[in-house]
Amino acid sequence: MGYSPRKRARSITARISSWPEGGDGARLQGFAGYKAGMTHAFIVDYRPRSTTSGQEVQMPVTVIEVPPMRVCAIRMYQDTAYGRKAVGEVWAKNLEKELSRRLPVPKEYDEKAGWETAGKLEYDDVRGLLYTQPILVTGIPKKRPELMEIRIGGGKMDERLAYAKSILGKQVTIKDFTKEGEMVDVVSITKGKGWTGTTKRWGTKLLMHKNSKHRRLVGTLGTKRPNYVRPTVPQGGQKGFHQRTELNKRVLKIGDKGEEITPKGGFLHYGQVRNGYLLLHGSVPGPSKRLVRLREPVRQCFIKLDEAPQVSFISLESKQGV
Repeated sequence: MGYSPRKRARSITARISSWPEGGDGARLQGFAGYKAGMTHAFIVDYRPRSTTSGQEVQMPVTVIEVPPMRVCAIRMYQDTAYGRKAVGEVWAKNLEKELSRRLPVPKEYDEKAGWETAGKLEYDDVRGLLYTQPILVTGIPKKRPELMEIRIGGGKMDERLAYAKSILGKQVTIKDFTKEGEMVDVVSITKGKGWTGTTKRWGTKLLMHKNSKHRRLVGTLGTKRPNYVRPTVPQGGQKGFHQRTELNKRVLKIGDKGEEITPKGGFLHYGQVRNGYLLLHGSVPGPSKRLVRLREPVRQCFIKLDEAPQVSFISLESKQGV
């Protein structure tokens, strides 16, 4: 029931409804990139309780291309009896024409007057409106950016607002969000599989061969009373293209040159990585080209590293026999 109803996600851009609290210094608590693919690397095992701790082991890694994002607006929220409400926002003066593919962009805007109005407001939270730049990515066949809201956390409220003012209208990189050795949460939309039957969707047991006319259906739809089918009964329907969150993924490496991570012939269904990249331990939901949102971890049940993991080798062998 934690993953029900199993219907298609509203948007290809994942939604984040909760952010971690605390921390020193105002900072961005999220970022976004595009999944390029997977490979393997030899890394000195950083897990102290592992049986191979301190030894060089082979790990599966995911490569995420992370071109710079641009901050187009700052939004203030206030906690009310009816939930959190937006009380004001300030937009950047000069916005790129690519953003007009996503929403109407005003030709004239007085940013100074916007900050003067924002200084008179009472607010409890500050967030930034950031958009991606897929025009910089050759593996993504589109120009229309994704627009998302990312919380600015840490420090006092005045520090957050000052930090928000300093990044408005500017580009931010992955290094403004995290560093090597840190943990991040990954939020993405899984690979869509279309309509599937009961057995593939829910893993029900096959009925015996003496059953009438079918084996891959549920044995019964329920009792006579109540006289309707309950939502807990396994049935066929949409499988995949669901939003999923994976917690505590270790950042193994952050690089600026994509050619040092691109395998021979490029990644399958993606191509060459030409911008900065992020190397994560393990897998990430979704196929290649999928937008992947990153967030500071909300459940800090992990071991903090004093130094970045030692990556001794990254496989650049072709994934398609080139």
